[in-house]
Amino acid sequence: MDESKQGQALVLENKIGNTKKLFIESYGCQMNMSDSEIVASILGEQGFNTTQNLEDADLVLVNTCSIREKAEQTVRKRLEKYNAVKKINPKMKVGVLGCMAERLKEKFLEEEKIVDLVVGPDAYRDLPNLLEEIDAGRDAVNVILSKDETYGDVSPVRLNTNGVSAFVSITRGCDNMCTFCVVPFTRGRERSRDPRSILEEIQKLSDDNYKEITLLGQNVDSYLWYGGGLKKDFKKATEMEQATAVDFAQLLDQCATRFPKMRLRFSTSNPQDMSLDVIHVMAKHKNICKYLHLPVQSGSNTMLKAMNRQHTREEYMQLIDNILKIVPEMSFSQDMIIGFCGETEEDHQDTLSLMEHVKYDFGFMFAYSERPGTLAAKKLPDDVPFAVKKRRLQEVINLQLKHSLYRTQQHVGKIEEFLIEGSSKKSDLHWKARNTQNTVVVFPKENYKVGDFVNVKVEDCTSATLIGTAVGYSENN
Repeated sequence: MDESKQGQALVLENKIGNTKKLFIESYGCQMNMSDSEIVASILGEQGFNTTQNLEDADLVLVNTCSIREKAEQTVRKRLEKYNAVKKINPKMKVGVLGCMAERLKEKFLEEEKIVDLVVGPDAYRDLPNLLEEIDAGRDAVNVILSKDETYGDVSPVRLNTNGVSAFVSITRGCDNMCTFCVVPFTRGRERSRDPRSILEEIQKLSDDNYKEITLLGQNVDSYLWYGGGLKKDFKKATEMEQATAVDFAQLLDQCATRFPKMRLRFSTSNPQDMSLDVIHVMAKHKNICKYLHLPVQSGSNTMLKAMNRQHTREEYMQLIDNILKIVPEMSFSQDMIIGFCGETEEDHQDTLSLMEHVKYDFGFMFAYSERPGTLAAKKLPDDVPFAVKKRRLQEVINLQLKHSLYRTQQHVGKIEEFLIEGSSKKSDLHWKARNTQNTVVVFPKENYKVGDFVNVKVEDCTSATLIGTAVGYSENN
């Protein structure tokens, strides 16, 4: 899943009558951002309003990521900052949420004396009880993984929102057990959310004039609703449950059909679970964005086998080719792990050659870092020297920059529809907007506003951004 590069302090409008202040900061994937909205909703019922000022907070929560060592180091650095504030405001309580909390459990309280509260991703409903434990002077830890928790009945608050785009979670957990990954251990087994609650949440967003939603899950393509329960137990379902089950292609079709004016995205997909039925649904509906985040992790069959990825490089490239036959304008992004256990120079060259075949629009590339508790950490030596990892990673980054420029150049000279998300980071005189392929454009503001669908003539580009001029509203307004 796409990862944010830094933490995001999140805030919502004050709820009348609430007197306590919550500062919540999220790191890692989009699912963490979505989970923070659930947490804020639960605590909103306990008298908390959010604040962007750390110094004012009664309760500070950091929603953590464990996918790489660097992500955990970043959280520990933030805890140092919280500790400095807590010395000034000793009544302030500090809690750690998410995957890092799930991985370290009670050990977190021993390692970080500042921490009062440790809560895993499936235990957020227990926050009111845990806060009572803190008030009573006891440690508060709940990291029990659930087989059925989806938070489907919790109405998330929209934190730090632009009022245009929102996340809607549809699945939790992952069953794939890639050898490098901690997610199955920190987020548990796959379970899907009732499609009725998903559609109800999207309806509320539509009523509030949101223009785009992203369906979220560790592996959205494995979505399967048959009345509840783990995906692995589907064979135990009744004939009626199996006959009326809803898979991801059907869910996506339902969402796009019911909300034709709502632009839809989804993340993250897994190549082994990606069905061409989904691609046909994408082709059928204009309002489903023509963009896929399709992590490959390596272009080497040897590495893919060592990672326990259930696809080969040939199967992956064939999938890409088949998708493009159905949706020629599809754009792709990747996750790539460089320097995994035992990676040779030939394996590295296989990765580069696969990238040449696909020519990804975007990429998320990282040197391998061993994660405690994973099968790779237990069974496979992390034997690629750091200097070699660094050199190979730079080669992958350089190739991705080349391909990204090639892809953005394909837009130059065209008039395309973009959704305005906000002001450009570099200029208050320009809007930032995104097209169906997830490519960003900047253009002069004129009289347009956030949330408008605008036709923009693309006149120039960098490897990351298109540059253009608006030529009028699109038919979606």
